[in-house]
Amino acid sequence: MAVDIAELETHRPAITGHCYRMLGSAADAEDAAQDTFVRAWQSLDRFEGRASLKTWLYRIATNVCLDALSDKARRFRPIEEGPPGTVNDELVDRPRTHWLEPVPDARVLPAEADPFERAALRQSIRLAFVAALQHLPPRQRAALLLADVLGWSAAEVARGLDMSVAAVNSALQRARTTLASRNAGLEALAPAGGSLAEDERRLLRRYVDAFHRYDVDELVSLLREDAAFSMPPYSLWLQGPEAVRAWLLGRGCGCRGSRLVPTEANGTAAFAQYRPGEAGGPHRAWALAVLELREGRIAGWTSFLDVETLFPLFGLPLTLG
Repeated sequence: MAVDIAELETHRPAITGHCYRMLGSAADAEDAAQDTFVRAWQSLDRFEGRASLKTWLYRIATNVCLDALSDKARRFRPIEEGPPGTVNDELVDRPRTHWLEPVPDARVLPAEADPFERAALRQSIRLAFVAALQHLPPRQRAALLLADVLGWSAAEVARGLDMSVAAVNSALQRARTTLASRNAGLEALAPAGGSLAEDERRLLRRYVDAFHRYDVDELVSLLREDAAFSMPPYSLWLQGPEAVRAWLLGRGCGCRGSRLVPTEANGTAAFAQYRPGEAGGPHRAWALAVLELREGRIAGWTSFLDVETLFPLFGLPLTLG
């Protein structure tokens, strides 16, 4: 069956998204997707067309990711590292490979997907869902993604993972139970439609305006009482408006005068934050802030500080003039 490189490449966003859900890292997902396409191109003469090209690529990508994962491999969010801290706690950082990373929507959501499929895929890259996936052993993770995100039958999953149907069904039951226990199944997350609701857009406009004015009281008024604030690679996280207020007025006050550039990450709103540079100099990349919204308020505010890795993936400059 004749397939050219251009046809393979049309599936890159979908395959990259699958690798991201498996690995929890945007950079690692890009590498795994590239490995998938190299393997696919090298074995294209063996593709007989009995399954769709996309299904074949998903099988290859799943095996690439399983090869990359050990049974204990997982990535964390700071909220899983321990109880919330205080503004006076020591900042302890961990390596990039320890943390769950954000991913640009544009690199993992296929442009040709219909609105229903796109909404489902947006849901499946939410930080809460991808973080919960990290608690599953790799093969359980793969089975659940193939079945519950891609809609494969148990028989198709069994063929893709070289398992029996009974083993797949058992793996799916255990995986769904684990996600339910963490309140992180797809059905437990807030709806992720194709665009933000008007009240969410107003909330984000207020956030940007308050941040540019550095009106801390206004900023924290947008937070839920149980909102979580964190800054990977630091393990410290804070909970609630008062703790965040103390941080922004204390150790976080260097953010005064920052500029925010909107982007999209993990199926939700995100902002590239640039802090003021030296006098007369450009603003410099500081963080990628991913906001998780729930019931008209900000439930999660994660400022990822690994800008050298993340900003190029998002197509963002490291300075603003």
